[in-house]
Amino acid sequence: MARTAADTRLVFGRCLRQTLRSKVAVVFGALQPLLYLVLFGPLLSRLVDVRGFGAGSAWQVFVPGVLIQLALFGAGFVGFGLIAELRSGVVERLRVTPVSRTALLLGRVLRDTLIVAVQAVMLVAVGLALGLRAPAAGVAVGLLFVVSLAAAVASLSYVLAMRTRSEDAFAPLLSAVTLPLLLLSGILLPMSLAPGWLDAVSRCTPFRYVVDAARAAFLGDYATAALAEGALVAAVLLVVSVWLGARRFRAENA
Repeated sequence: MARTAADTRLVFGRCLRQTLRSKVAVVFGALQPLLYLVLFGPLLSRLVDVRGFGAGSAWQVFVPGVLIQLALFGAGFVGFGLIAELRSGVVERLRVTPVSRTALLLGRVLRDTLIVAVQAVMLVAVGLALGLRAPAAGVAVGLLFVVSLAAAVASLSYVLAMRTRSEDAFAPLLSAVTLPLLLLSGILLPMSLAPGWLDAVSRCTPFRYVVDAARAAFLGDYATAALAEGALVAAVLLVVSVWLGARRFRAENA
């Protein structure tokens, strides 16, 4: 464990230095959800009184959804970087080093999670400027959901990247997964507004429960079934995703 932790710090530092050489990429990574927040969020102010929209203000409903979207897309695309390293032989060269194979995943995932966390704090700050009012504890819980989800999605992204090994295969596969998750998770609008059949389908997606939990946290509803279900789903998804990722990295570098 001590060796894995030390190797994880080394891999994390290397990956973080690579990212910091392109600070613009970190800022523009939050551009898409920021545009949703600024250009789409104000349109929801007239839907607050619509039956089924949910409790709280429009910002308390929309900002948590945008944060989950940030975790989904911000961490989902990290596999492209690994494909480039596979092509250039970086991963192949690491096979001859004594570095822990699990650390090769954990260091990258920690870097990706940190970037998403910074972008999430930026989005919350913009949301507060636009009119978001939420308890500090609720915002902290919501950010914890974002961090957990980002780590899980990044791990799965690396698994898919190592299986496809090509941007031409990885890109359409990623779109085929992320688009249904975006539409069925209630990220943009609560699924309580959906017809019965669509609401039932959305309950088959794990992100639905995490979105509902984040919204409950922003409302200050901590002792609710939605928060408990979201926490359980996020924890299971994180454990399973990291296990799959670590297993794939060990197999790749065996």
